[in-house]
Amino acid sequence: MLPGRRRDGRAAPLARILGTRTVWTAVGDGEFFCPGCGGDRNYQRLTGRRRFTVLGAPVLPRGETGPVVECAACRRHFGTDVLDHPTTTRFSAMLRDAVHTVALAVLAAGGAGSRTALDTAVGAVRAAGFDDCTAGRLGALVEALEADTGRVCGEPCGPGLAIELHEALDPLAPHLAAPGRESILLQGARIALADGPYTTAERDVLATVGAALTICADDVNRLLAEARTPS
Repeated sequence: MLPGRRRDGRAAPLARILGTRTVWTAVGDGEFFCPGCGGDRNYQRLTGRRRFTVLGAPVLPRGETGPVVECAACRRHFGTDVLDHPTTTRFSAMLRDAVHTVALAVLAAGGAGSRTALDTAVGAVRAAGFDDCTAGRLGALVEALEADTGRVCGEPCGPGLAIELHEALDPLAPHLAAPGRESILLQGARIALADGPYTTAERDVLATVGAALTICADDVNRLLAEARTPS
């Protein structure tokens, strides 16, 4: 049978004669959140070389393509920006650390000496995933935080504490919807209110938390007012 002819003698479609083929090469691997599977999966990072084919045989190079990320489970290909999304495990750890840091910052603003504030903070931190959190441990960590940042209890949020908050909250904020970001701020507000009205230092810390979570100043004020209202 002549090339380009079907068995019945008619010409084969051009698409069956001419085409392109991509040969993929793995250049890395790891774990990612697969948007196709909806969960954490292993992946390979691939680069490809495209070739022009005639009757399925590669004859001429057509340049490089990719890189892409291939899911080991569903085999779908995604752009490398998919790796910017944290895995479920990593996201849970980021959220846990964020709540822990906010609780410490608010306590450092003046609530560390209040048993009610400490107990409220312990409840928030335990709910976030630190099951073994105790008031004693939080109190010791507040002292360590103050020593590390050079902050005195009850003072406004200084550069050292602001850096701690931004380091914990900045990477998390893009991956949280507005209700999730507001929830973290409200947890801090409830810790601050556990021993009485907001102090100036507590408001300053909570404003810094709101900024790190990309919540505008008007919404921060609204949420702090809402937290004062019993549910």
